[in-house]
Amino acid sequence: MSDWAPVFVALALFVLLTPGLLCQMPGRTRFVEFGNLQTSGTSILVHSILYFAFICIFLLAFRLHVYLGIALLSLCFFLSGRRSKMADWAPILVGVLLFVLLSPGLLFQLPGHSRHVEFGSFKTNGKAVVVHTIIFFAIFTILILAVGVHIYTG
Repeated sequence: MSDWAPVFVALALFVLLTPGLLCQMPGRTRFVEFGNLQTSGTSILVHSILYFAFICIFLLAFRLHVYLGIALLSLCFFLSGRRSKMADWAPILVGVLLFVLLSPGLLFQLPGHSRHVEFGSFKTNGKAVVVHTIIFFAIFTILILAVGVHIYTG
C-alpha cells in the first residue's frame, strides 16, 4: 500500500501557494496582493520558501501519512508517532523543484492569454493553474509513487 500523503500535501500546497491565484507576496504595488493573477521572480522565490516550509512541517515534523484502501475504498489519515532515524527528502525536493518550474508564468503558461503557450509572461489565469496543477500531479506522482524516488538523510 502506497503512502499518498506526499502527493496530496504537495498538490494542495501547489494550488494554495501558486503566486497570484490566492495571493502574491510581494505584490507589484503592495506587500501582499490578493487574486491579482500576476507573478514575478521574487514572488515565486517567496512562495517557494513557504512551500518548502509547509511541506517540511506536514511530512517531516507531523509525519502525515495517507493510505488509500482499495478493498474498503476508505481514506485513512494519521500522524505517525514513530520516529525513524532516516527522513525521505525526495517528496520535498521534487515538490519544490516542480513548484518553481511549473509556476504559471515563470517559464511558460499553458494556456496563455493570447496564445496556446506563452513563455515568461509573469501572468496567470484560472485555466493555466488547472493545467499546471494536472502536470504537477502527474510528474510528482510518477516520480514519488511509480518510480519510487527516495533521498534519505540520517
